[in-house]
Amino acid sequence: MKEGVPTSNLKSKLATQLSKSESLDESGNEVLVLVHEQDVERSQNSPIISNPVEVVPEFALTFTEAKNRLLMLKSFVQELMIPGVDYGIIPGCPKPSLLKSGAEKLCDIYGFSKLIAVSNRFEDWQEGFFSYEVKATLINKRTGLVEAEGVGNCNSKERKYRNQDAYSISNTILKMAKKRAIVDAVLSATRSSGIFSQDIEDHDFKGDKSKSNGPSPLRVLPIDKPVSKQQLKDIFTLVNDKLIPIEKAKSLMIERYKLDESRKLTSSQANDFLDYLRKFGHVKLRNA
Repeated sequence: MKEGVPTSNLKSKLATQLSKSESLDESGNEVLVLVHEQDVERSQNSPIISNPVEVVPEFALTFTEAKNRLLMLKSFVQELMIPGVDYGIIPGCPKPSLLKSGAEKLCDIYGFSKLIAVSNRFEDWQEGFFSYEVKATLINKRTGLVEAEGVGNCNSKERKYRNQDAYSISNTILKMAKKRAIVDAVLSATRSSGIFSQDIEDHDFKGDKSKSNGPSPLRVLPIDKPVSKQQLKDIFTLVNDKLIPIEKAKSLMIERYKLDESRKLTSSQANDFLDYLRKFGHVKLRNA
């Protein structure tokens, strides 16, 4: 905009909603710019920012504080949470799944109170279809502020329920929706989604023993350290002793743990794999 043009004169020139304003391009030549009247009014009413840095978001925590909180969370999980009760791992799943008991323990240690509400309810007593959506709100007991909200849904058409009597398990379906909502809220409030998942449900860890002729593919493994050098040596020795081709051993690891190298295993996965090879590997490979 040219200097020396009063604002009142400029407004009068915008009576048709468009006006001319001159500016300079990179070569120093004057160019024509179309300015909308609403843009001029908006810019005049906008606050002047003296320091642009003030509008840039800043970290609420220092790197040290964030690191310490994460270390405390991991220590709590390793020392006070019980594998198979509070969380568990199914081979092939990249992260352990947080279960209801573990979510409640995290609520206690972080000082959260839970507010549960059924946000959507559908009950068809004639057709036998039930669906519930539950919202869980976590409130900080010290501050009274809402830390996070989670939503969970469950219905009688889900695979695990569709062959059951929906009338008899309507309350179970409601409780499962509640459990999912709580886990969802806890993962958000504790920032623990990098450690846990909620893809696996509590009863998924029970497995179906009646159909198992060998080792159950469903195993609960704790969160632990990486595979040790001794474990890697034992795997290599066992593979050689049982005359298992390297490619076959690799395919077994991919099938069970979604890992293509033994050095990527955790300590518990390595122990599980060694046990698997000792008990069943030789027989299965001979008949393959």
